[in-house]
Amino acid sequence: MVCSYGIGYVNMRLDKFLADMGAGTRSDIKKDIRKGKVTVGGETVKSADLQVDPESDVCYCGRKITYAVNEYYMVNKPAGVISASDDARQSTVIDLLPDEKRQDLFPVGRLDKDTEGLLIITNDGALAHRLLSPKNHVDKIYYAKVSGIVTDTDIKCFAEGMRIGEDIVTLPAKLEVLGTSYERTSEVFVTIHEGKFHQIKKMFEVRGKEVLYLKRLSMGPLRLDDTLAPGEYRKLSDEEISELRKW
Repeated sequence: MVCSYGIGYVNMRLDKFLADMGAGTRSDIKKDIRKGKVTVGGETVKSADLQVDPESDVCYCGRKITYAVNEYYMVNKPAGVISASDDARQSTVIDLLPDEKRQDLFPVGRLDKDTEGLLIITNDGALAHRLLSPKNHVDKIYYAKVSGIVTDTDIKCFAEGMRIGEDIVTLPAKLEVLGTSYERTSEVFVTIHEGKFHQIKKMFEVRGKEVLYLKRLSMGPLRLDDTLAPGEYRKLSDEEISELRKW
């Protein structure tokens, strides 16, 4: 009988346990199990469909595999990489993580291909839903360079919400001007609470301006780690995970 453990979790097949932890592909793992390369509780097993729980003592090719129900990464997404779990033609944010990674990870929301900055990668669907739901009003702060001089009227339009498509109206957003250059470009912070397709770019387009550069700096309580170069990542700390779960 499959027994439950933790909060809402159940036992799983041995090959899934190992694949989730990035030990290899399901097909390769099944072959190695049949070859006697896997032990559970110190005993060699040869059945890939053996039911195990996350606290099982599992060793694969002599290496102890510890199961983590959920994992959380902060990634500084570089331009040119798409926010997807898998793509046959283009590099994805999942490809930025180490080769030995679990197979159920996904990005929380999306950044445009040419947008940089903070992206959370996890397998915690419940947390992702809370962070992305517009009704929860999770602040997402971006730094942008835009063509033209941002005016008080622009700020007011952002604050009132804008129509960026025939049936698409944004929630109120905060636009803060940091400065302007002699080249007539403006540097701004933009705070939104949702993530409509190309939202910030379309909002500025409505105001007759073009986004030249866009980078996400924060999402809720989580700020991008300044020590992470574009393309780098790290696991979230327990404190950071706890803060995110409060939303």
